[in-house]
Amino acid sequence: MMGVIVSIFLLMLSFAAAFWYLFRTVSRLRTIEEMKDDFVSNMTHELKTPISIAYSANDALLNYDTSNDPEKKGAYLTIAMKQLKRLGELVENILAMSMERRKTMTLKPEKIDLPALADEIAEAQRMRGDKEIAIEVRSEGDISVTADKSHLSNVLNNLIDNAIKYSGESVAINIKLNADNIEVADNGIGIPAKSLPYIFDKFYRVPHGNRQDVRGYGIGLYYVKHILEKMGWSISVKSQEGHGSVFTIKFDRHES
Repeated sequence: MMGVIVSIFLLMLSFAAAFWYLFRTVSRLRTIEEMKDDFVSNMTHELKTPISIAYSANDALLNYDTSNDPEKKGAYLTIAMKQLKRLGELVENILAMSMERRKTMTLKPEKIDLPALADEIAEAQRMRGDKEIAIEVRSEGDISVTADKSHLSNVLNNLIDNAIKYSGESVAINIKLNADNIEVADNGIGIPAKSLPYIFDKFYRVPHGNRQDVRGYGIGLYYVKHILEKMGWSISVKSQEGHGSVFTIKFDRHES
């Protein structure tokens, strides 16, 4: 009888453990599903806003005589440009998240002239009209790296985008290149010390009190770190609230 009792007791424990595991799994899946639904809902709303505003601005240009009013014409074009830029950022965020989920994602490494790439990205970023932007690229000689050019461009654009977003009316960005790393420094609002350990976590956003002028989904820096790790590189950050931030990408020099 003792053997039967022990067997029944063990079976009950097994069933209890199985039910607990099943309940935990279902709860986790439900949470993930709710997060996905919230993300899709919010993103859909965010996508509709710039589309409708850009559409309205272009409709005004097409249907009203703005040829004799250059100021109004410029204002409409500026509105359309800003909203299309916003739409592009949202699409980039969705693509970044989609690519991160593909565990079989493969990179396409090629030899890259790093100063030329940095100059090209800096020139494009200077054309943004939302605030005064100064970007200086300094290079210690000719530097080449082997990396996926598309993803490396996304990484640099992401870091510069953040520097521009989290700054005042004007932003000064210094990009330093050498044989060992890329350093992207800015004069922005900085990152609180308590947030530094978490900024590369998925969906984490640094709290900035009641500031509503900066939007995001907490996936940009997560994507940056994920891609760099796939390349065998690493990224670190130093920042002080009110004194800007410095992001350093360290190369794996085995590739050269």
